[in-house]
Amino acid sequence: MSQAAPSSSTAFDANERTAWAGRGNAYAASFGRLCARPVDELLDAAGVAAGSRVLDVGTGPGTVAAAAGARGARVTAVDAEPSMLELARLGAPQARTLLATLPVLPLPEGEFDAVVANFVLNHVGRPLLALAELRRVLRPGGRLALTIWSGSPAPGQTLVPRALQAAGAVRPPHLGPLDPADDFPRTTDGLAGLLTAAGLRDADCRTLDFDHATTVDEWWSGPASGVATIGLTLLAQSPEVRAAARGHYERLAAEYRTGDPATPDALLLPHRALLATAVR
Repeated sequence: MSQAAPSSSTAFDANERTAWAGRGNAYAASFGRLCARPVDELLDAAGVAAGSRVLDVGTGPGTVAAAAGARGARVTAVDAEPSMLELARLGAPQARTLLATLPVLPLPEGEFDAVVANFVLNHVGRPLLALAELRRVLRPGGRLALTIWSGSPAPGQTLVPRALQAAGAVRPPHLGPLDPADDFPRTTDGLAGLLTAAGLRDADCRTLDFDHATTVDEWWSGPASGVATIGLTLLAQSPEVRAAARGHYERLAAEYRTGDPATPDALLLPHRALLATAVR
């Protein structure tokens, strides 16, 4: 399949590179634990077992790569951010690691039995092209499994955005959403339809609802370190607005406190994701 566009070919892609630059450790200490939640279900959906040739695209700190390796798979782990790959090499030392950015991967066609992408499609400017590239590196009959955040978020996912809104924070205009021509409905049908449009077959998608255990300070640490779009939005505000946002955050977080007197700052945040599978 010809590759119709270079990597980082949209303004969205360029903003993503800025958002994640040098933030591997900050991500791993905050949102990384959240994103690890569906790893076993993701690997099961992709049929990853001993001897499988697996590509973990957007590996981050290597959580999925390490879990696939523990199953006896032969893992290649790819990420666009060097600070993430540094962590992946420590966390999944058995994996082959490559610096690369969707929608172009420096990998042969049909090399893998399974491709997994854990909360990666949220971070590419041209999702359809990205999926076509993941299809390309799958062998015929190989399985793709991926997760994204649902377009109907659970209440825990809106905690920090609600705090920023209450403080009057304004999202910088350069941190815009995908071009409408590249976007898709973040629903089970919408994601399955995108997989089909990318040339994959037997596409299926289901909803994952789960609670994420964290603390008041840990959950705030990701945005406060500038992780992802929400973090860049927070850091773009004046000191006064940032302080107000933290105050609103602490007030709103009371909704999710566990009430355990031994850990008074503990939170349990409901989240909703989509898990999709398809076959080349």
